[in-house]
Amino acid sequence: MSRRRVAYYYDRDVGAYTYGYNHAMKPHRIGMTHELITAYGMLDKMHVLKPPRASAEQMTAFHTDEYIHFLSRVTPETTQAMNPQVTQFLGFPDDNPPFDGVFEYHTISSGGSLAAAQSIISGAADIAINWAGGLHHAKKAEASGFCYVNDINLCILELLHYHTRVLYVDIDCHHGDGVEEAFLTTDRVMTCSFHKAGNFFPGTGTRADRGKGKGKGYAVNVPLQDGLSDESFKSIFEPVCSKILEVFRPSVVVLQCGADSLAGDRLGCFNVTMQGHANCVQFFRNAGLPLILLGGGGYTIKNTACALGVENELDMHLPWHDHFECFGPGSRSSDVLQQLSDLASKCAPSVGLHDVPRGGVAKELGLSFDEDDAQDDLDRLLYEHAREVYTLHEMDIDIEEEDTKYRRASSVSSTRSRSAQPKMSIMTNRWQWLDSSSVNAKSPSKRRKFFPSYA
Repeated sequence: MSRRRVAYYYDRDVGAYTYGYNHAMKPHRIGMTHELITAYGMLDKMHVLKPPRASAEQMTAFHTDEYIHFLSRVTPETTQAMNPQVTQFLGFPDDNPPFDGVFEYHTISSGGSLAAAQSIISGAADIAINWAGGLHHAKKAEASGFCYVNDINLCILELLHYHTRVLYVDIDCHHGDGVEEAFLTTDRVMTCSFHKAGNFFPGTGTRADRGKGKGKGYAVNVPLQDGLSDESFKSIFEPVCSKILEVFRPSVVVLQCGADSLAGDRLGCFNVTMQGHANCVQFFRNAGLPLILLGGGGYTIKNTACALGVENELDMHLPWHDHFECFGPGSRSSDVLQQLSDLASKCAPSVGLHDVPRGGVAKELGLSFDEDDAQDDLDRLLYEHAREVYTLHEMDIDIEEEDTKYRRASSVSSTRSRSAQPKMSIMTNRWQWLDSSSVNAKSPSKRRKFFPSYA
């Protein structure tokens, strides 16, 4: 196969934002990825471009005007004044905080994906990469799962102006609900998501979810169990995607490469290695179709940069670069070895000689018990009676508490609108009801807009 032209989109400012202190999402990981790509000498094999930032008008191709206007105005300082809208548009404040520069950050992310689509449309590239994109949970008028603007939907809508059929494949550990929902009723876009099954954020993506109306059958969901290995993933991924290519015959593929499916991820649950993850990229690269590669999840930073899959082989010995030490093990073995070396100069601990008891402890201590003691029987009966009374008392308290909870839940549910729905948090994987009182109106005390910049 002839060498394919690769366009790589990167804006150094994307790593200069933070979702907040101790938040799982780290935009700085994109800068680390770029450093690793540079260290491997891959920039010379790609056309490196800085994408133009997406405008608010471009974002409204999918999102509502009101929602984009809200994102352009919200800051940690204005949260209290905009409290009802914060609840409406941002959902869980712990998942989707109104951090400094939230709108600017997503203009970079969306701008890269739109530029990737345009490079494919114009024929300037066969493969286009935007690792800052892949925010697949964002809805039309709501942030979800760390995603505020759905750059994937903007990218696909741009592709649909020139391509008849677009295939979207998602290998993130979480279901790509925002993309599936957007194209649920069309047969021009097929969505295929490989994700964790069961009670796991966002709680959608069952085998029964296959699209609606004209798009019936064009939504493919493959729920997977915990501990998925490379071999198991490959045995599922390749047959499914091969059949999709045969039946749907797409003219372009968009692949969301969320790295939270890698083993050891902070929020993930799979056991896929870098090689297993990269195999998915290689599969579509070898298919010979125009291909757009986007980022996505990945909350253990050192994992996010290690499964690019653009080249056939990568040296497993990591080259030196500015973030080299970040990719090491979680703890330093030198400290442990020093501790053990200090013990080597001492003698192994020992215990002095002493007699080992041959019988029970009571016999050795000279204690004896009369099994026919009537007082012991009385104590036992009193204990059993007291325990029974205490158990009955606990049951009465539990029943009263359940009645109280039921009455409260009934009164709360009666005040909610019939259209209200519980939402799941990506941090806790729990369903909760949202109201304006659940939003912390105070600005976080520790927020920084910029990390040290690395070119």
